[in-house]
Amino acid sequence: MSTRTAAPPARLEARVDLDALRSNVRRLREIAGPAQVMAVVKADAYGHGMVPCARAAVQAGAAWLGTALPEEALALRAAGLEVPILTWLHAPGDDFAALVRAGVDVSISGQWSLDAVLAAVGGTRRPARIQLKADTGLGRNGIQPREWPAVVDEAVKAERAGLVEVTGLWSHFACADEPGHPSIRRQLTSFHEALEYAEAAGLRGRLRHMANSPATLTLPESHFDLVRPGVAVYGLSPAPELGVPADFGLRPVMTLRGRLALVKQVPEAHGVSYGHTYHTTGETRLGLVPAGYADGIPRAASDRGPVWIGGRRYVIAGRVAMDQFVVDLGPAGPGEQSPAAGDEVVLFGPGEDGGPTAQDWAQAIGTIGYEVVTRIGGRVPRVYVD
Repeated sequence: MSTRTAAPPARLEARVDLDALRSNVRRLREIAGPAQVMAVVKADAYGHGMVPCARAAVQAGAAWLGTALPEEALALRAAGLEVPILTWLHAPGDDFAALVRAGVDVSISGQWSLDAVLAAVGGTRRPARIQLKADTGLGRNGIQPREWPAVVDEAVKAERAGLVEVTGLWSHFACADEPGHPSIRRQLTSFHEALEYAEAAGLRGRLRHMANSPATLTLPESHFDLVRPGVAVYGLSPAPELGVPADFGLRPVMTLRGRLALVKQVPEAHGVSYGHTYHTTGETRLGLVPAGYADGIPRAASDRGPVWIGGRRYVIAGRVAMDQFVVDLGPAGPGEQSPAAGDEVVLFGPGEDGGPTAQDWAQAIGTIGYEVVTRIGGRVPRVYVD
């Protein structure tokens, strides 16, 4: 990702407030304490830029970093980040030897991955750092309860042989963003049972963790020794029905903004953009925003995505195209000069001035805030500010 510090560009940029991110990490540490915080920086730090955000999180006291993919973990090591890193989404054929050499903790979600790590150890001549993940009911990655004893026993045997160090035991919630959901209690019970077996087998005193962002904020009994917030690090609420970011003491980190490329007068009944899904209802001004679905602006935001121009909210008029969309600015009032080409357009940001937030976009298109920020494309420069 490119970075710039100049004024807003003519087209589009994602402004990333690293001071807000550090504030969020400090707040999450307060909420989770005495448990440590693992800042999850997968998917390019939810679209915010992995390495700058990882560094800011560590500066604010994050004790661990978490990634989904092994190449993400290795990129953090290559950038000089030496804190413990856990990576958890692997497939046969991945370079486990590189992870072992880099001292990255590898999540074990089945016997095949333990076997793959043990095979990699033979070529590195150093023990691997591993964590065992229990599937307590999410039904995705993780070791099923009926397979847990066998994998735990093999891991204990490998540790006693000096081949691995089992650093942690963990799981992941399915419905922590729905407080009171019956699966939450079932998963906690299942995790406690998994821990009891592992500790009796010889894995006592290992790092235990289960809480994602919503559990970190709303479920203290799930904090154990470590919490793994992701979207909350970036100042978004993981459970909007429970509160906006400010209710949790969080500050949104990303502001997506650009400038109007063109403003022009058009007559009544003028079609706008592909398919003419929008027609003007009277003589009006159309503003062209040079951003589209190639930049991560959802096509589903056609005729509904909110934007902020000149202190007023507008809605996208017509379909979002690959590189651009249009806003109906309304007719000009007496002596009115604004908006005009070059004026700033904010698609989403903190919302403190009444402008739209990532959650507003999520509600408009029927998705979640996670997707809104994560999908912002690579051709949009990230501008890092403090």
